[in-house]
Amino acid sequence: MKQILVFVLFAAMLCWAMFAPTYKHVVLFRQAMLQKEVDYMLEIGANASHGYVDEAAFEASRQRLARHGFETSRLEYAVSATSGEDASNPSSPILRGTGIELTIAYPYDGMLDIDRLIGIAPPGASSRISASGLKMSEYVP
Repeated sequence: MKQILVFVLFAAMLCWAMFAPTYKHVVLFRQAMLQKEVDYMLEIGANASHGYVDEAAFEASRQRLARHGFETSRLEYAVSATSGEDASNPSSPILRGTGIELTIAYPYDGMLDIDRLIGIAPPGASSRISASGLKMSEYVP
């Protein structure tokens, strides 16, 4: 009985040691892709000819991220201005000197559930990977 218990515990530890680094790399890759996308969208949205990040930019971003394995329906975008104005309205761009903040979130999809084998509680079902950034608008009317 003791040997069976040792075998089961050893097998669980071996599975975790073999597969956990792979899942962690996927999480890191997703985080890096989200941050890269935030930086790109802010660079375009805060330039002198825009001053906003609108729904068309969100849709283009969803398509770019879909090419890297993200499910577009699960991506959440939030954009705001440091002044409290609507930073997603093309008819009222954010003026120069005001910050535009963008956040993109995506669920973990249970990728860290394997950590339960060694007693680490994975993130909850509603937990999300997120990336955010802030860039000052350069728009001048």
